[in-house]
Order: sequence, then structure tokens, then C-alpha cells
Amino acid sequence: MTSLAAMRELSGSQDGFGGDLRFGETGAGAGLRGADKICATIAEKSMPGAGSKTWRAFLSAAAGEDGKQVDAIDRIGEGPWYDRLGRLVASNKDELIGERPSGADDAIADDLPNEDGVPNQQPDPSQPKVDNHDTLTGSNQQGRLSGPTATCNDWTSASGDRSSGKPRLGHSWPRNFGGGGGDFNMAHWMSAHDAAGCSPSVNLVDAGGPQQGATGVGSGGGYGGIYCFALTP
Repeated sequence: MTSLAAMRELSGSQDGFGGDLRFGETGAGAGLRGADKICATIAEKSMPGAGSKTWRAFLSAAAGEDGKQVDAIDRIGEGPWYDRLGRLVASNKDELIGERPSGADDAIADDLPNEDGVPNQQPDPSQPKVDNHDTLTGSNQQGRLSGPTATCNDWTSASGDRSSGKPRLGHSWPRNFGGGGGDFNMAHWMSAHDAAGCSPSVNLVDAGGPQQGATGVGSGGGYGGIYCFALTP
């Protein structure tokens, strides 16, 4: 997944991108294309040459370039997928679709790593762990579009008034190692709960969830990070 440092650098803001991931792209499907470009740019910075691969952000959208629904699980190829250090994340989609990736290396299954292969809950090993579990997906627990208001207008809006809905989030590491019921699962990597809103925000301190009046993608513990998958190992 994308680190806070990388998202700050590319967005030019200490608060990150929020729900607007266009990254210079325009027209239909700009949010998804921009997110893919973010993934490729970060991959290249971490490992020169890696940016030449085809990268896809694990994001769903109500309408892609052709106006049709886009499901994250259909964007990322068939696997296998590995992290920056060559550790297995999943061999195929069946292993991905679950509370945690069932085929993942034990070292990363419960703390999905960033572009440098570092478990994201503790991006600086010399510092304490941080509360940064919330990750943008717009997806349900099958990797498909969670709902029409779950994508910040298909990743083109960073509105602070909730007019663009509340994006669906996954948890890069299990919050309190708890499950849940229905649409609420604090351990699910691709679909845990909704964010407070689409505005840019960073919160790395456990405050028990978004505070009253919060409208940011990171208000509940995060910074608007995204998962990135290469179509080829």
C-alpha cells in the first residue's frame, strides 16, 4: 500500500490527496487513472524500473471510462502478487477475498506493507506504532463497488461538506483484532466501514474513531492511503 510519506510528497500537502486521486488526469475515469498513476509513480521511486509495470489501485467506482461500474477485484489481474521484498500476498483472487489474504506470508498478513516492504503500522521502526489502518477502497467484502456514495464521486472529489458521500475503507491491519457483523468488520482488509468524508486529512493517533463533525478520509485513523497491485509479478 502507499505510505503516508509518499502520499504527502505526490499530493504536495501534509494532508494528502483526500478523495480526489486524479493526479493530473482529466475526463471520464480520471480518478481511477490518476490512482493507477500514483501507484506507478510510487513504485518507481521505491524500486527504479518497477514503474514500467502496469499498476492498478484497488479501487471500485460507480462509473469508469465507459460509464459502467468498475469493481476493484476485476482491475488487478489474476495473481500471484508479492510485496516489495518478494513475500507472497496472495496467489489468486480466492486467497484475496477474505477478512485477511489467506495465502499471505505470516509476516505481512496482519499488517500489509507499504511500497518499501515495511509493515505500515510502524513505518519508522525507530518510532512507536501509529494508528493508520484506514485505507480507501470503495469496495465491499467481495471487492466490488460498495455503493453509489462510497467513492468520493469516483475518486474525483475532496469535498469537506460530505456532498461526495463517505468512501468505503479497508483496514491494512486489523483494528483491535476484532471482526464484526454485516457491513462493519474491523479486521477486513478491503471493507471495514465508511470514512467520515472525502476531505484530505491525516490522523495517526487512536481517538476511538472520527470525532464529531469530522469529514476527512483519515479522521478515524489513517491518511487516505490506497492498495496497489502490479498485473505481473
